[in-house]
Amino acid sequence: MTTRIPALAALRALEAAARLHSFTRAAQELHVTHSAVSHHLRALEEQLGTALFRRVGPNMLPTPICERLAVRVRSAVDEIADALAEARTEGAGVIRLQISVMADFASSWLIRRLGQFSQLHPDIELMLRIHYQIEPPDPDSVDIGIWHQRIHKQGFHSHKLLDDRVVAVASPGLLARYPNFELADLPKLPMLRLTLRSWHDWLVAAGLPPDEPERGPVFDDPGLMLQAAVAGQGVATARLQMARHDLEAGNLVQLGDISVPANLEYFVTWRENHPRELAICRFYEWLRQQFGS
Repeated sequence: MTTRIPALAALRALEAAARLHSFTRAAQELHVTHSAVSHHLRALEEQLGTALFRRVGPNMLPTPICERLAVRVRSAVDEIADALAEARTEGAGVIRLQISVMADFASSWLIRRLGQFSQLHPDIELMLRIHYQIEPPDPDSVDIGIWHQRIHKQGFHSHKLLDDRVVAVASPGLLARYPNFELADLPKLPMLRLTLRSWHDWLVAAGLPPDEPERGPVFDDPGLMLQAAVAGQGVATARLQMARHDLEAGNLVQLGDISVPANLEYFVTWRENHPRELAICRFYEWLRQQFGS
């Protein structure tokens, strides 16, 4: 038996009233009358055979059933809005791609090059969703993922984008405060620390005591630590590809020619037979060209 789906106006009234705890405020937000909202919600209660709201003082509070339904309705309405926006852009000859990207990759590399991609591919519009966790999200939730892990889920492409190496960097202004600086003087400088990566491997490669610095700012985000290094706050370890722009611009200087494996890779992931796969492949090939792979 097919369930009769209520009118979209009724579902929007439910979502707004559940979120705002008020039929009046829901009516104001939706630009309809209070009686229209009440009518929609009474009709929903009759169709579902259960109460959706209860009055507590001046507020209309959603029941647990209503709260769960409102969350699903809100997600569905957002999905419909995204689909309509996508249809408008594609109808105008523009293809919109939603990209989930690691925060450090976005801030230190991708954002600087978005203009270049847009000039080469004006018919592709990129929407960035910044991801902060090591664990990747559900790959079905976006068109493209640029994450630290390969996705082994059936029905997905997942290609390694690059191998990177870690170097030590500092701003010219910071080094100017330490005339005749040599690597052995490193412990005298403020050393920035990252929760996801220790100094140990680089210090061993440099022939220095491998003791982790006990003082200095600690960062969870590599991109923020890199910005702190550019600002002269201290010496930092950085993945070479992420620091390349600032190194080439003279904002940072690499300490010696020492580098160690980053042990942190990037993978580009998308669904097989994606309806916008041609545009996705153009973005992926552009990424590969940028890294010379």
